Amino acid sequence: MSSESSAEADTRFLHGQLPTDKELVLKVIPMPRDCNPSGDIFGGWVMAQVDMAGAVVPARYVGGRMATVAVNQFIFKQPVRVGDILSFFASVTRIGTTSITVQVEVFAESFRAQGRYFKVTEASLTYVALDEAGKPRPLERPPGAGK
Repeated sequence: MSSESSAEADTRFLHGQLPTDKELVLKVIPMPRDCNPSGDIFGGWVMAQVDMAGAVVPARYVGGRMATVAVNQFIFKQPVRVGDILSFFASVTRIGTTSITVQVEVFAESFRAQGRYFKVTEASLTYVALDEAGKPRPLERPPGAGK
């Protein structure tokens, strides 16, 4: 079986079906320095990228300083390999008085076989707006933003 045929038979691949209900907020390629002794990318490295990607959308609502206050859920579905192109998609799932919860989905595509995506990670994170003293403060809602 050719490598092309085996890739097509691999059920991980979505063949370009990426989320349409979330915003692409980050794309990154992990490098050799980011991998563990088994050759896969460190989970902690992926978590750091998810935290950065997850903060993009809430920053529009916060209008200033904010911090991650909770990682509500984090699921690693597939290993990430050196050279995979990772696409991070995010959407707001809850807006509170001082906090925002975001869902992040991460898809990988091979650098050599671009256009075939598979989900590698999904997470839910909560960010809180902070004042200058580091205390929670009410959110600034952009025009047209729902409750």
